Amino acid sequence: MSALPSLAVSLGFWQDRPPGEALTTARHADALGYERLWVGEMATYDAFALATRIGQETGLALTVGPLAVAVRDPMLIARGVASVADLTGRGLDVAVGTSSPLVVGHWHGRSRERSATVLRESVVALRSLLAGDKTDFRGEAVTTRGYHLRLDAPKTSLAVAAFGPSAVKTAALHADRMVLNLLTPASAGELVARMREAAEEAGVPAPRVTAWVSAAYGDVPEAVDQIRRGVVGYLAAPGYGEMFIEAGFAELVAFARTRPHPKELLAAVPRELVASVGLLGGDAEIRAQLAAYAAAGVDEIAVVPASVDADPGGRTTLAELRRIAG
Repeated sequence: MSALPSLAVSLGFWQDRPPGEALTTARHADALGYERLWVGEMATYDAFALATRIGQETGLALTVGPLAVAVRDPMLIARGVASVADLTGRGLDVAVGTSSPLVVGHWHGRSRERSATVLRESVVALRSLLAGDKTDFRGEAVTTRGYHLRLDAPKTSLAVAAFGPSAVKTAALHADRMVLNLLTPASAGELVARMREAAEEAGVPAPRVTAWVSAAYGDVPEAVDQIRRGVVGYLAAPGYGEMFIEAGFAELVAFARTRPHPKELLAAVPRELVASVGLLGGDAEIRAQLAAYAAAGVDEIAVVPASVDADPGGRTTLAELRRIAG
Protein backbone atom coordinates (compact mmCIF):
# COMPACT_ATOMS: atom_id res chain seq x y z
CA MET A 1 0.00 0.00 0.00
CA SER A 2 1.33 3.44 -0.92
CA ALA A 3 2.28 5.77 1.91
CA LEU A 4 -0.27 8.50 2.44
CA PRO A 5 0.49 11.88 0.88
CA SER A 6 1.97 14.56 3.07
CA LEU A 7 -0.52 17.21 4.19
CA ALA A 8 -0.40 20.95 3.69
CA VAL A 9 -3.19 23.53 4.07
CA SER A 10 -4.82 25.79 1.51
CA LEU A 11 -7.00 28.76 2.44
CA GLY A 12 -10.64 28.27 1.55
CA PHE A 13 -11.85 31.84 0.96
CA TRP A 14 -15.40 30.55 1.41
CA GLN A 15 -17.85 33.12 0.08
CA ASP A 16 -20.32 32.56 2.91
CA ARG A 17 -17.74 33.28 5.63
CA PRO A 18 -15.96 36.44 6.88
CA PRO A 19 -12.80 37.11 4.83
CA GLY A 20 -10.69 37.28 7.99
CA GLU A 21 -11.18 33.56 8.56
CA ALA A 22 -8.38 33.05 6.07
CA LEU A 23 -6.04 34.28 8.80
CA THR A 24 -7.82 32.08 11.33
CA THR A 25 -7.16 29.01 9.18
CA ALA A 26 -3.51 29.99 8.79
CA ARG A 27 -3.12 30.34 12.54
CA HIS A 28 -4.78 26.96 13.11
CA ALA A 29 -2.44 25.33 10.59
CA ASP A 30 0.60 26.80 12.31
CA ALA A 31 -0.57 25.83 15.79
CA LEU A 32 -1.37 22.27 14.70
CA GLY A 33 2.09 21.68 13.27
CA TYR A 34 1.44 21.85 9.55
CA GLU A 35 4.52 22.91 7.63
CA ARG A 36 3.14 24.49 4.42
CA LEU A 37 0.32 26.84 3.55
CA TRP A 38 -0.98 27.64 0.07
CA VAL A 39 -2.22 31.23 -0.26
CA GLY A 40 -4.49 31.51 -3.27
CA GLU A 41 -6.23 34.59 -4.58
CA MET A 42 -9.93 35.10 -5.07
CA ALA A 43 -12.29 38.00 -4.43
CA THR A 44 -10.93 39.32 -1.12
CA TYR A 45 -7.25 39.67 -0.27
CA ASP A 46 -4.38 40.33 -2.62
CA ALA A 47 -2.35 37.14 -2.34
CA PHE A 48 1.02 38.83 -1.80
CA ALA A 49 -0.38 41.14 0.88
CA LEU A 50 -2.00 38.23 2.73
CA ALA A 51 1.14 36.11 2.43
CA THR A 52 3.19 38.94 3.95
CA ARG A 53 0.85 39.13 6.96
CA ILE A 54 0.84 35.37 7.44
CA GLY A 55 4.60 35.17 6.99
CA GLN A 56 5.07 37.73 9.74
CA GLU A 57 2.73 35.89 12.14
CA THR A 58 3.56 32.23 11.59
CA GLY A 59 6.39 29.85 10.85
CA LEU A 60 4.61 28.26 7.90
CA ALA A 61 6.38 27.77 4.58
CA LEU A 62 4.25 29.63 2.04
CA THR A 63 3.27 29.09 -1.56
CA VAL A 64 1.40 31.94 -3.25
CA GLY A 65 -1.00 31.09 -6.05
CA PRO A 66 -1.87 29.75 -8.48
CA LEU A 67 -1.81 33.26 -9.96
CA ALA A 68 -3.46 33.90 -13.32
CA VAL A 69 -0.82 34.50 -15.99
CA ALA A 70 -3.31 36.48 -18.09
CA VAL A 71 -3.65 38.93 -15.20
CA ARG A 72 -0.17 39.11 -13.65
CA ASP A 73 2.78 39.19 -16.03
CA PRO A 74 6.12 37.56 -15.14
CA MET A 75 7.68 40.81 -13.93
CA LEU A 76 4.79 41.51 -11.54
CA ILE A 77 4.89 37.97 -10.18
CA ALA A 78 8.67 37.97 -9.69
CA ARG A 79 8.59 41.36 -7.95
CA GLY A 80 5.72 40.20 -5.73
CA VAL A 81 7.53 37.03 -4.69
CA ALA A 82 10.73 38.94 -3.95
CA SER A 83 8.76 41.55 -1.98
CA VAL A 84 7.15 38.99 0.33
CA ALA A 85 10.44 37.14 0.78
CA ASP A 86 12.24 40.37 1.69
CA LEU A 87 9.54 41.65 4.06
CA THR A 88 9.14 38.33 5.89
CA GLY A 89 12.78 37.28 5.78
CA ARG A 90 11.84 33.87 4.40
CA GLY A 91 11.71 32.07 1.09
CA LEU A 92 8.45 31.95 -0.81
CA ASP A 93 7.23 29.51 -3.45
CA VAL A 94 4.85 30.52 -6.23
CA ALA A 95 2.31 28.79 -8.45
CA VAL A 96 0.80 30.00 -11.71
CA GLY A 97 -2.04 28.86 -13.95
CA THR A 98 -4.52 30.04 -16.56
CA SER A 99 -7.41 30.54 -14.08
CA SER A 100 -11.07 30.69 -15.12
CA PRO A 101 -13.07 32.75 -17.65
CA LEU A 102 -14.87 34.35 -14.71
CA VAL A 103 -11.69 35.66 -13.10
CA VAL A 104 -9.76 36.52 -16.23
CA GLY A 105 -12.51 37.67 -18.57
CA HIS A 106 -15.19 39.05 -16.28
CA TRP A 107 -13.32 40.37 -13.26
CA HIS A 108 -10.21 41.63 -15.03
CA GLY A 109 -11.45 42.15 -18.56
CA ARG A 110 -8.48 40.26 -19.96
CA SER A 111 -8.34 37.76 -22.79
CA ARG A 112 -7.72 34.05 -22.29
CA GLU A 113 -6.77 33.56 -25.93
CA ARG A 114 -3.69 31.41 -26.47
CA SER A 115 -3.76 30.62 -22.77
CA ALA A 116 -1.56 27.55 -23.18
CA THR A 117 1.13 29.61 -24.91
CA VAL A 118 0.87 32.40 -22.33
CA LEU A 119 1.26 29.87 -19.51
CA ARG A 120 4.28 28.15 -21.03
CA GLU A 121 6.07 31.38 -21.92
CA SER A 122 5.25 33.00 -18.59
CA VAL A 123 6.81 30.08 -16.72
CA VAL A 124 10.00 30.25 -18.79
CA ALA A 125 10.32 34.03 -18.35
CA LEU A 126 9.44 33.84 -14.66
CA ARG A 127 12.19 31.32 -13.94
CA SER A 128 14.79 33.73 -15.31
CA LEU A 129 13.39 36.71 -13.39
CA LEU A 130 13.19 34.79 -10.10
CA ALA A 131 16.86 33.89 -10.52
CA GLY A 132 17.66 37.62 -10.52
CA ASP A 133 18.67 37.74 -14.19
CA LYS A 134 18.14 40.79 -16.36
CA THR A 135 15.70 39.12 -18.67
CA ASP A 136 15.26 39.53 -22.40
CA PHE A 137 12.42 37.18 -23.25
CA ARG A 138 10.46 37.59 -26.47
CA GLY A 139 7.87 34.91 -26.99
CA GLU A 140 4.85 34.62 -29.20
CA ALA A 141 2.52 35.99 -26.51
CA VAL A 142 4.74 37.08 -23.59
CA THR A 143 7.53 39.63 -23.64
CA THR A 144 9.67 41.04 -20.85
CA ARG A 145 12.88 42.96 -21.39
CA GLY A 146 15.37 44.81 -19.28
CA TYR A 147 14.04 44.22 -15.78
CA HIS A 148 15.84 42.44 -12.99
CA LEU A 149 15.03 42.20 -9.32
CA ARG A 150 16.39 45.02 -7.18
CA LEU A 151 15.66 42.91 -4.10
CA ASP A 152 17.57 39.71 -3.46
CA ALA A 153 16.52 36.82 -5.65
CA PRO A 154 14.18 34.75 -3.48
CA LYS A 155 14.72 31.11 -2.61
CA THR A 156 11.72 29.76 -4.44
CA SER A 157 10.26 26.91 -6.41
CA LEU A 158 7.73 27.21 -9.21
CA ALA A 159 4.49 25.26 -9.52
CA VAL A 160 2.06 25.05 -12.44
CA ALA A 161 -1.66 24.41 -12.06
CA ALA A 162 -2.61 21.87 -14.71
CA PHE A 163 -5.72 20.26 -16.13
CA GLY A 164 -5.57 20.30 -19.93
CA PRO A 165 -2.85 18.54 -21.97
CA SER A 166 -0.83 21.69 -22.70
CA ALA A 167 -0.69 22.76 -19.06
CA VAL A 168 0.30 19.23 -18.01
CA LYS A 169 3.17 19.31 -20.51
CA THR A 170 4.26 22.74 -19.32
CA ALA A 171 4.32 21.45 -15.76
CA ALA A 172 6.29 18.38 -16.82
CA LEU A 173 8.96 20.33 -18.68
CA HIS A 174 9.29 23.55 -16.68
CA ALA A 175 7.88 23.25 -13.16
CA ASP A 176 9.10 21.95 -9.83
CA ARG A 177 5.56 20.96 -8.91
CA MET A 178 2.26 20.29 -10.68
CA VAL A 179 -0.91 21.43 -8.93
CA LEU A 180 -4.28 19.72 -9.38
CA ASN A 181 -7.63 21.02 -8.15
CA LEU A 182 -11.01 19.37 -7.60
CA LEU A 183 -10.13 16.02 -9.14
CA THR A 184 -11.13 12.47 -8.36
CA PRO A 185 -8.17 10.19 -7.61
CA ALA A 186 -8.78 8.44 -10.94
CA SER A 187 -8.56 11.69 -12.91
CA ALA A 188 -5.56 12.81 -10.89
CA GLY A 189 -3.86 9.53 -11.76
CA GLU A 190 -4.42 10.09 -15.48
CA LEU A 191 -2.88 13.56 -15.36
CA VAL A 192 0.07 12.39 -13.27
CA ALA A 193 0.74 9.58 -15.75
CA ARG A 194 0.68 12.03 -18.69
CA MET A 195 2.99 14.41 -16.86
CA ARG A 196 5.50 11.70 -16.02
CA GLU A 197 5.44 10.42 -19.58
CA ALA A 198 6.17 13.91 -20.94
CA ALA A 199 8.98 14.42 -18.46
CA GLU A 200 10.51 11.06 -19.35
CA GLU A 201 10.35 11.82 -23.06
CA ALA A 202 12.10 15.14 -22.46
CA GLY A 203 14.71 13.57 -20.18
CA VAL A 204 13.91 15.80 -17.21
CA PRO A 205 12.93 14.90 -13.64
CA ALA A 206 9.17 14.69 -13.12
CA PRO A 207 7.87 17.40 -10.80
CA ARG A 208 6.17 16.57 -7.54
CA VAL A 209 2.38 16.70 -7.41
CA THR A 210 0.04 18.58 -5.08
CA ALA A 211 -3.74 18.18 -5.12
CA TRP A 212 -6.01 20.75 -3.54
CA VAL A 213 -8.79 18.83 -1.80
CA SER A 214 -11.68 20.24 0.24
CA ALA A 215 -12.29 18.52 3.55
CA ALA A 216 -14.92 18.28 6.28
CA TYR A 217 -14.34 15.80 9.08
CA GLY A 218 -17.35 14.11 10.64
CA ASP A 219 -19.98 14.92 8.03
CA VAL A 220 -21.15 18.13 9.71
CA PRO A 221 -24.09 19.02 7.42
CA GLU A 222 -23.20 22.71 7.15
CA ALA A 223 -19.62 21.84 6.21
CA VAL A 224 -20.66 19.31 3.56
CA ASP A 225 -23.10 21.87 2.13
CA GLN A 226 -20.34 24.45 1.94
CA ILE A 227 -18.17 22.13 -0.13
CA ARG A 228 -21.20 21.13 -2.21
CA ARG A 229 -21.71 24.79 -3.18
CA GLY A 230 -18.08 24.96 -4.27
CA VAL A 231 -18.54 22.02 -6.64
CA VAL A 232 -21.69 23.25 -8.40
CA GLY A 233 -19.91 25.59 -10.82
CA TYR A 234 -17.73 22.79 -12.18
CA LEU A 235 -20.45 20.28 -13.08
CA ALA A 236 -21.11 21.65 -16.58
CA ALA A 237 -17.57 22.80 -17.29
CA PRO A 238 -15.67 21.13 -20.15
CA GLY A 239 -13.37 18.44 -18.81
CA TYR A 240 -14.78 18.53 -15.30
CA GLY A 241 -18.21 17.45 -16.54
CA GLU A 242 -16.63 14.48 -18.30
CA MET A 243 -14.73 13.61 -15.13
CA PHE A 244 -17.95 13.52 -13.12
CA ILE A 245 -19.60 11.43 -15.85
CA GLU A 246 -16.78 8.88 -15.55
CA ALA A 247 -17.29 8.94 -11.77
CA GLY A 248 -20.91 7.87 -12.24
CA PHE A 249 -22.83 11.15 -12.24
CA ALA A 250 -23.87 11.41 -15.90
CA GLU A 251 -27.48 12.34 -15.17
CA LEU A 252 -26.44 15.18 -12.89
CA VAL A 253 -23.97 16.55 -15.47
CA ALA A 254 -26.66 16.40 -18.15
CA PHE A 255 -28.98 18.31 -15.82
CA ALA A 256 -26.28 20.89 -15.08
CA ARG A 257 -25.78 21.47 -18.79
CA THR A 258 -29.42 22.49 -19.16
CA ARG A 259 -28.46 25.53 -17.04
CA PRO A 260 -31.01 25.11 -14.23
CA HIS A 261 -31.35 27.64 -11.44
CA PRO A 262 -28.30 27.29 -9.15
CA LYS A 263 -30.50 26.39 -6.17
CA GLU A 264 -32.06 23.52 -8.14
CA LEU A 265 -28.66 22.23 -9.17
CA LEU A 266 -27.27 22.55 -5.65
CA ALA A 267 -30.18 20.54 -4.26
CA ALA A 268 -29.46 17.76 -6.77
CA VAL A 269 -25.79 17.30 -5.83
CA PRO A 270 -25.43 14.13 -3.72
CA ARG A 271 -22.94 13.65 -0.94
CA GLU A 272 -21.33 10.87 -3.00
CA LEU A 273 -20.25 13.35 -5.67
CA VAL A 274 -18.71 15.67 -3.11
CA ALA A 275 -16.92 12.73 -1.52
CA SER A 276 -15.48 11.72 -4.90
CA VAL A 277 -13.39 14.92 -4.99
CA GLY A 278 -13.13 15.65 -1.26
CA LEU A 279 -12.24 14.29 2.14
CA LEU A 280 -15.48 13.63 4.02
CA GLY A 281 -16.64 11.43 6.85
CA GLY A 282 -14.69 9.66 9.55
CA ASP A 283 -11.28 8.06 9.86
CA ALA A 284 -11.78 5.07 7.56
CA GLU A 285 -13.36 6.98 4.67
CA ILE A 286 -10.80 9.77 4.77
CA ARG A 287 -7.85 7.40 5.07
CA ALA A 288 -9.11 5.41 2.07
CA GLN A 289 -9.44 8.57 -0.02
CA LEU A 290 -5.95 9.72 0.97
CA ALA A 291 -4.63 6.31 -0.02
CA ALA A 292 -6.40 6.58 -3.37
CA TYR A 293 -4.70 9.90 -4.06
CA ALA A 294 -1.36 8.41 -3.06
CA ALA A 295 -1.89 5.51 -5.46
CA ALA A 296 -2.64 8.09 -8.17
CA GLY A 297 0.81 9.60 -7.70
CA VAL A 298 -0.12 12.61 -5.56
CA ASP A 299 2.72 13.55 -3.21
CA GLU A 300 0.95 16.24 -1.21
CA ILE A 301 -2.64 17.05 -0.34
CA ALA A 302 -3.32 20.74 0.26
CA VAL A 303 -6.32 20.47 2.56
CA VAL A 304 -8.98 23.14 2.04
CA PRO A 305 -10.93 22.87 5.31
CA ALA A 306 -14.59 23.75 5.48
CA SER A 307 -15.24 26.66 7.82
CA VAL A 308 -18.60 26.87 9.58
CA ASP A 309 -19.99 28.21 12.84
CA ALA A 310 -19.33 24.88 14.54
CA ASP A 311 -15.71 24.89 13.37
CA PRO A 312 -14.49 28.41 12.44
CA GLY A 313 -11.41 28.27 10.26
CA GLY A 314 -11.61 24.48 10.07
CA ARG A 315 -9.53 23.68 13.16
CA THR A 316 -11.30 20.41 13.95
CA THR A 317 -10.98 19.16 10.39
CA LEU A 318 -7.30 20.12 10.23
CA ALA A 319 -6.57 18.48 13.57
CA GLU A 320 -8.34 15.24 12.70
CA LEU A 321 -6.74 14.95 9.26
CA ARG A 322 -3.30 15.46 10.72
CA ARG A 323 -4.04 12.70 13.22
CA ILE A 324 -5.35 10.35 10.51
CA ALA A 325 -2.35 10.94 8.24
CA GLY A 326 -0.03 10.26 11.13
